[in-house]
Amino acid sequence: MLELGFTAQDLARTRFAFSPLWEVVASVRVLKEPAAHALHLPWISAATERVRGLDLRVLDALVPVPALCLPAFLAPTPTTPVPDLADELDALRAVPEDEVRAGVDLLGNPPVLQALYDDPAKGLAELADTVAAYWDTALLPHWPRIRALLEGEVLYRSRRLAEGGAQRLFVDLDPAVSWTGDSLVVQRKTPAKLQLDGRGLVLVPSVFVWPKVFSKIVDSWQPVLRYPPRGIATLWERGRNPVPDALAAVLGPSRAQILAELDAPASTTELARRTGITAGGVSQQLSLLRDAGLVTSNRTGRFVLYQRTPAADALLGAGAGVDGLSSS
Repeated sequence: MLELGFTAQDLARTRFAFSPLWEVVASVRVLKEPAAHALHLPWISAATERVRGLDLRVLDALVPVPALCLPAFLAPTPTTPVPDLADELDALRAVPEDEVRAGVDLLGNPPVLQALYDDPAKGLAELADTVAAYWDTALLPHWPRIRALLEGEVLYRSRRLAEGGAQRLFVDLDPAVSWTGDSLVVQRKTPAKLQLDGRGLVLVPSVFVWPKVFSKIVDSWQPVLRYPPRGIATLWERGRNPVPDALAAVLGPSRAQILAELDAPASTTELARRTGITAGGVSQQLSLLRDAGLVTSNRTGRFVLYQRTPAADALLGAGAGVDGLSSS
């Protein structure tokens, strides 16, 4: 069990981010343990073939399975809410030599990492190139979908924090995480207790961390908690959400389908992919739904995310009830 002690200053410095570099690290672990990550099997099947021609020996050695502990330098704490992979690779190349060697020592200094240990600057440059090639091959084709899910999670959590503080923020974060008094308790095998001492906490939703929660509490980095986002169970699904017939009859099938798909915040592009409606058509329907008070829009980074209002939730629920009555 990990217990993180908060002060008022720590809560003020708690922030959200997500990390393409961490998704690379976590996804390597998924490829090495496919049986433990059944939710990602559609991605695993495609990615296994795609990466077959890449030399991943160093990256593979840095992400052991089971991954009880990973080198802290492998995924530097994000400094901005939505970092680009290029920025994170710059941070990786700039990791001090002593931190690199400490991370390799943590893994028992296997022979494949000897060159990285002997010349960290050169080794990190080569590692960054490997990560970039892996990203382009295995993750970039899926990044718009992954990013939409992560951005929706950040939006949801930000609202929870604004509405009810830490208690509301953490209450449904993950079954392994709970808020008690002035401490955050994370269930894990290795016990530890840490006062954040004003450093705050970076909350990083992560697709490939599922089904676990990972923490980083190394002194040289701001503490990080990585956890699966809401809606991850539907990430690789290709089917559409069911639409109540009664609601489709009133709103029209396109607007009703868009509302049904907004069980988690999504962008115009993502909604177009899910529904088969053109992006322009989705944008037009969203404008009408927003004018009617059924959706709201929020900008997150470079993207605008849409989500249902409570009124829309009530309509969907009522429509489903009517469909149920008519079929009995």
